[in-house]
Amino acid sequence: MSLETIREEIAKLVTQYAEEAYKPKPFEAGKTVIPPSGKVIGEQELQNMVAASLDAWLTTGRFNTAFEKKLADFLGVKYCITVNSGSSANLVAFSALTSPKLGERAIKKGDEVIGVAAGFPTTVNPIVQFGAVPVFVDVDLHTHNVNADLIEQAITPKTKAIMLAHTLGNPFNLEKIKALCEKYNLWLIEDCCDALGATYNGQKVGTFGDIATLSFYPAHHITMGEGGAVFTNNAELKTIAESFRDWGRDCYCAPGCDNTCNCRFSQQHGDLPFGYDHKYVYSHLGYNLKISDMQAACGLAQLDRVEEFIEKRRKNFAYLKNRLQTLTDFLYLPEATPNSDPSWFGFPITLKEESGTARVDLLRFLDQHKIGTRLLFAGNLTKQPYFKGVEYRVVGDLTNTDITMNQTFWVGIYPALGEEHLEYIVEKLEEYFGVNF
Repeated sequence: MSLETIREEIAKLVTQYAEEAYKPKPFEAGKTVIPPSGKVIGEQELQNMVAASLDAWLTTGRFNTAFEKKLADFLGVKYCITVNSGSSANLVAFSALTSPKLGERAIKKGDEVIGVAAGFPTTVNPIVQFGAVPVFVDVDLHTHNVNADLIEQAITPKTKAIMLAHTLGNPFNLEKIKALCEKYNLWLIEDCCDALGATYNGQKVGTFGDIATLSFYPAHHITMGEGGAVFTNNAELKTIAESFRDWGRDCYCAPGCDNTCNCRFSQQHGDLPFGYDHKYVYSHLGYNLKISDMQAACGLAQLDRVEEFIEKRRKNFAYLKNRLQTLTDFLYLPEATPNSDPSWFGFPITLKEESGTARVDLLRFLDQHKIGTRLLFAGNLTKQPYFKGVEYRVVGDLTNTDITMNQTFWVGIYPALGEEHLEYIVEKLEEYFGVNF
């Protein structure tokens, strides 16, 4: 039996397995767990992963090449490179802006980077890890994004960049923030880990700034298990980002390729001997943050479904937003940033002070009824244990950041959830507050 025939037989078995393993399960109120997030995979993801494993090309290969191109086309950018997580994507994106190759524009130790404390730690951690100083301004309580009106007063001669996430898939005010970056010659890093496919003024997020990031963790819009991406339209930043991802090497040959530049043994690099093999010249203090081709194979199949996933998230968000109008005496419901079309990651809810309840009591109630919840990540980073001793600056106060820390949570809207799941969430919230019950 030929290898091709064996592959065909394996593929048939994968089809049989997927049909059995991914049968839809009926929803049972009070028994079926409603998670806040999760993966949605099927036969094609399995077929791709099996094909990649049979290739036995264990690092990035043909599937990764196809994935990077397809993702770049979807985003409308020139360059996209995969990394092993969204957190690594943020690390690589920020590190790229510290490269000496950027001259005076390079971020240096002690320089300031403006962001928010109400978010995920690894949007801010690369700033601290490098030795720059995060500068925090407050957020808007309804969009959960930075209050863009507060940014300009935070800018000083030390400010080199603005690094912000599109919170839970809701774009921040890109028009105002992009204008500030142009006015003060600042880098803009867009963390799009929760926002794949979101648009602002009809343009996809991640394409406004200098460099942007994505995550492919199972909770996110598409998944490859672990994984992430850095994307940009700037050729120099793409090359630098690849260097930081690939050990810091100066060579840009693809895995398994040699002498792409045709001058592998004919260059002078620093104090190294003339003609030192370019494959072993390192221009940055880099990492090894590549993915496997099997991960890319899964992601490639997921990209075929990304529009469907995004539309389902928007539909689920709209359902909850409409049905929860009965509880606006108790809850602040989320609002899309003006001129945006979010690609919602979750449905954030903030308890009003007059709600008469503590968030922890509500979350316990929901948990008892099998409804999963999450906080808005770190709440207020400056209150987190690891931030003790970290140098940072706050401009103004962080009133809404603290409200987020104390009173905000979110529930799921990911594509596997149907109307029956969402209606059950609404019913239990109404029951808790004694509305329509």
